[in-house]
Amino acid sequence: MRLHLTVALIALCLAGCRGGAPAPSADPTSLRRPPAGAVIGARGSYGDQAWRGIPFAAAPVGERRWRAPEPLPAWDGTREALHFGAPCTQYASNLGGVPGRNGEVVGSEDCLFLNIYAPTFVPDQVPSGDARLPVMVWIHGGGNSIGEAGFYNGGRLAADQHVVVVTTNYRLGPFGWLRHAALRDGTTLNEQSGNFALLDQIAALQWVRANIAAFGGDPNNVTIFGESAGGRNVFSLLLAPQANGLFQRAIVQSGGLFFDTPAEAEHFHDDAEPGMASSSNEALLRMLIADGAADRAAAKAKLAAMPPAEVAAYLRGKPAAALLKAYPPYPNNGMIEMPQVFADGVMLPSDDPLAHFARPDGWNHVPVMVGTNRDENRLFMFGDPNLVKRYFWIVPRLTDERLYVASADHLARMWKATGADEPAAAMRTSEDDVYVYRFDWDEEPTLLGADMSVMLGAAHGFEIPFVFGHFDLGREGNVLFTEDNLAGREQLSGAMRGYWAEFARHGRPGRGGTAQASEWTAWDPSSAEAPKYAVLDTAAGGGIRMATDTESVERVLAGVAADPRLTTPRDKCAVYYSLAKWSRGFSREQYGEIADCKQFPFDTFPWT
Repeated sequence: MRLHLTVALIALCLAGCRGGAPAPSADPTSLRRPPAGAVIGARGSYGDQAWRGIPFAAAPVGERRWRAPEPLPAWDGTREALHFGAPCTQYASNLGGVPGRNGEVVGSEDCLFLNIYAPTFVPDQVPSGDARLPVMVWIHGGGNSIGEAGFYNGGRLAADQHVVVVTTNYRLGPFGWLRHAALRDGTTLNEQSGNFALLDQIAALQWVRANIAAFGGDPNNVTIFGESAGGRNVFSLLLAPQANGLFQRAIVQSGGLFFDTPAEAEHFHDDAEPGMASSSNEALLRMLIADGAADRAAAKAKLAAMPPAEVAAYLRGKPAAALLKAYPPYPNNGMIEMPQVFADGVMLPSDDPLAHFARPDGWNHVPVMVGTNRDENRLFMFGDPNLVKRYFWIVPRLTDERLYVASADHLARMWKATGADEPAAAMRTSEDDVYVYRFDWDEEPTLLGADMSVMLGAAHGFEIPFVFGHFDLGREGNVLFTEDNLAGREQLSGAMRGYWAEFARHGRPGRGGTAQASEWTAWDPSSAEAPKYAVLDTAAGGGIRMATDTESVERVLAGVAADPRLTTPRDKCAVYYSLAKWSRGFSREQYGEIADCKQFPFDTFPWT
């Protein structure tokens, strides 16, 4: 059993694995006739009907690369929607659901497909008028550089909560996020933003508005929900004027409220206002070197001599794999470090997004649910060989459990502060229906002597199978989901599906559509003692309950200074380092200003 790979696979994907099963045959009762064209799907595995691989926009290839998605004309005949569409171009990774050799480029630029899951209806019983069902549109995570919609099975959520679930692809990596002056000639302001992946998500929502009624969904009751980078994208859609009116509720799961600047996206890293190491100009230099330039200086001189039209043609003419190779991936997970989600002043604000959320006219006002997991960063720490040693390539052991747990606690508190509590407090000044959660499930087994509840706990992504109600991740993937934790998992998952669906129906989670569940109330800013968020856990972990304690960047930093587990200045500086390395709430420059940490330069700590 390859335990370390198994756990990483579960932790990052954690939704509905395809499991290698072939798509079933067409179900005649699933024939639907939306304006896009007639389509027939198949029976799902949870009493649902599923339509897979429906295109929602023209392929963004050739001259359409780095253009806004273009609507498709209605197709003739009946389209069989039995197979998922191609994933978007990315590096292979089990973590994103597109396996392959390490460093292999997989997927296609022709990838703008979505999937629909709905309760089973024969054609003349599809809900219509006021009986139409809430629609929930899922935006997958993966660092905005890996992942695909087909990895998530929305069938159980759709069938037992009586909603329509849509999962959508969007362009990834440099195909979805790229700004360069040479690409701006003859383009719209939206295209000049470089936020092509957001434009894809908006196009998917426009397709849903125009077509979802044929599947029994209510186009005037759409909830967007997403996790990790998908949650970051939900935050972005809440702020983008172009998305106004396309959705009526929003759920952010472990997202982040941070953007990159146009300078970071475009400039050379040695400019007076430096760009990121993988800015568009730095990536261009790597492409030119790969095409024969002697070195960086020669590539820079060649680029300077190229007219903008020639640069644009060069970029659009590059094969997808060659272009992606200019952005080296992280080892073993396929994600890439590159500028993305640009604060351009057209799609996204160029100033503080929190200030926009605090203004009545600063964002697309809808009810919002936002939350994080109690042990977010343990997922990423678990993969760090400096923190977790593996004997015989299989058996994991913590190198320093005390420091591992302390660092993980403060990192997760920082994620809660910047990804949930501070945005919620800002939104609550102008929106009553703001609901916050913390997911606490940590009932993993001990495997080969390794206590997974300590090493992983309520790690990043672990709430996803509870939301979708789909725990079957295959033979290796199921080692964390055991008979011992089955009853608690199912109880908590049922409650969470109820809360998510009730929020989609009415804009508040309430009691999750049942009289028995605990009531989840809105963030109450009236006093420090007023309830702020729901803790989501099994009865063994204290049950579902409201809590009052909140996080802020300042409170997290003060907590590090006062933590009795950190007995030496080096211990404290190791945690400050982890915050500067892995969070947006504390910077490398701020680390350097801490007196006790001046004796420990930033590269003292080997953690990746």
